[in-house]
This record gives sequence, structure tokens and C-alpha cells, in this order.
Amino acid sequence: MLLALTASPCVRAAEFSLYENWPTHVTASDGTDFGLAVLYQYDFNQFSNGAGMFEDANTNRRKQFGLYLRKPGVYDAIVQYDFQSDQWSDTFLRFRSKGVVGTDLGNFRFGYSKTPVGFEGVTSSAATTFLETALPTQAVWEGRRAGVDWAWARPHFVLNIGDYFWRKDFDGENPGHTWAMRAAWVPLDETGEVLHFGLSASREMLDWADEGTVPPDARLRARPEAGLTPVRLVDSGSLDDSRRVDRQGFEALWIGGPWSVQGEYLQARVQRTNGQPDYNTSGFYVFGTWTLTGEARHYSDGNVGNRRYNSRDEEDIHSEGPWGAVELAVRYSELDLNDGAVTGGKEHDWTLGANWYLGEHLKLQANYVWAFSDRGDLQVNPRIFEMRAQVSF
Repeated sequence: MLLALTASPCVRAAEFSLYENWPTHVTASDGTDFGLAVLYQYDFNQFSNGAGMFEDANTNRRKQFGLYLRKPGVYDAIVQYDFQSDQWSDTFLRFRSKGVVGTDLGNFRFGYSKTPVGFEGVTSSAATTFLETALPTQAVWEGRRAGVDWAWARPHFVLNIGDYFWRKDFDGENPGHTWAMRAAWVPLDETGEVLHFGLSASREMLDWADEGTVPPDARLRARPEAGLTPVRLVDSGSLDDSRRVDRQGFEALWIGGPWSVQGEYLQARVQRTNGQPDYNTSGFYVFGTWTLTGEARHYSDGNVGNRRYNSRDEEDIHSEGPWGAVELAVRYSELDLNDGAVTGGKEHDWTLGANWYLGEHLKLQANYVWAFSDRGDLQVNPRIFEMRAQVSF
């Protein structure tokens, strides 16, 4: 397929435009598209009032590089690696049944992709409203796993079911087996006008090795919504003798022209053995946005701002003007990792954000975070100023 695509005389490269089309892909006359999948982010974090626990930092946040191949309405595939974290990113092959067999039976994806419990977690890293996901998303979201999933999208309903059966992920970590599902009802889904209610659940069976070896453990924790620090103010610590982790999420989204409100409640339960008590945690976030330049957040097939892989091939916030779109946002998040004898701590954060979308590929972000944490006898309330420059295509 690749040889045929690159050799075809019908292949054409995209015309260059500083804010819109970059010549990063080629498209054949039948619509088959082949190109680069790149996300580069450079961050700056500055801390104050942190009790000497934090150090200012500026470095790369993500360096994701890959290739994609797609034929709209039929299939799409991507291979992508993050050279900053030395971990695999999206790596999968997806078939759209209507284009393959002529009947819409949903989309089938095979490979390494995001698990569905956590609305912020499944949003593309290039399209997040804030630099970092909220406290409960960090602690509860499972991340990417390898297996197969099925998605069925209708005008007012979305269903996603996944069986992540690969014994370990693509990085050789997180051994186990996960079942997961996400369902959403979308009573309003028009351009710039969206009302979305969803729920999700998963069961992760942690891998037990041969008899006589040490049982696995689980751990839930979160950074203070700053990506360049290793410090976690709330942390369950290693939960020994863990057998499985059950996760649930309840999500809602409203988009009304340049305004939007998004929120989610997340909880997790770690089932333990050998007389160890089970561990429970929960948290929530809510945020609002206002786009000063009038654009609406993009929504498609149950997700926000997923630029490259949705069936409608639409884009993120986009402006016809040369100076792009400007967005303001505010978020409150809360997480409680205390349960029984486990003193994981409590934290709540306020975050103010500003985003400048310069066309399709360039994005500048700034956040200011007020964090408040209480863990045992230690209270730490850092203030964090962070900025990001992003290029994606």
C-alpha cells in the first residue's frame, strides 16, 4: 500500500501555509492519506510557596514522532513514539466497518490505545485545555493498553468497549488484563452546540506471576498539575497484595458557541488479598472556557478536539483570521487519597488558563495553579506558573 501510494502519479503534497496547511503529508486521488504524526511541546514551570520541595524547570514535555496512513471512511493506522518519555504513544490499526463491508457495525481498533475511563485522559494530548490533566484524572486514569476495542457512534449515542488482553503494554510494563467500556448520550450535537452525558467503567486484573512470587501492588498518585516536577503531594504509596482495580467515571459537557463547561467524577477501588483491606479513592473536576474570538470547541463522536482520527476529519479550534483563536479557562479539581490506614493525602487545585491557537499547528498556553494539599501532618500549598509552546501535525 505504501509503495503504491508513494509511486502513484496522482499523489499530491499539501500546499504550504504558515497557519494552516503544512507539507507534512501526501494524498492520493482516491483520498488515501499518508504523512507524519508529530507532537512537540516545550514547557516552563516556576514554583513558589512550595516549602522547598520544588525546583523550577524548563524542558521538553513531549517529543512524539510517528507516521500515519488512512483512507477516510475505510481505515486508519498510526505508529507513534514519545522520545521524551521513551514510551510508545498511539500505535494501532482501525477499520471502519461501513467502508469495509458496506454496513455500519462500528469501528474496530487493534493495537495500543487509551483506555476509556477519564474524559480528559482520552482527549488528545495536543488538544487539552490545560497544560496538565486534573488531579483525579492523573490518579485514576489507567493510560494506554494493548488489545482490541470497538466503537459505535450514532447521532445521539456513543458506545466504546475494549478488551486489553496483551499481558503487558508496549513498554513492557503494567502486566495484567483490562475490560473497559464507555457510553455517552448526546441529546444535542450541532456545530457549536453540544450537550453530552457519559459514564465509563473498567476492571483491571493485575497479573499474578507463578506461585510463590511476590504478589503485585497498585499505586495511585498525582502531581500538582505541573508536568516537569517529580513531586507528588498526594500519593497512596504501594498497595501490597493488590488483585484488581475497578474504575468508574461520570462525565458531562456543554458547549454553547464560545462558552463551554466540562466536568467529571472519578473513583477507583483496589481489591487486595492476604487480609489487606480494600482501598477506595475518588475525586472530581469542573472547568469552564470562553473563546474571546468567538469559536466553539470542536466535538465529534463523543470526544473533544480529537484532530486527526475522527470520522469527520475536522479540526480543533480554528480561526479564519491571521491571529488565530484566544481562549480563557478556569478549573477546580479535588482528590482524596486517604482511606483507612492509608494516608495518601487530600489536595484541591484552582487553575487559570489562557490558550492561543495560531491556526491548525501552533499553540501557546499559560496556566497559573493554586494548589492546596494536606497529607498527615504536612501541608504544602505551592503556587505554579507554567507555559507551553506546542507544534502538532
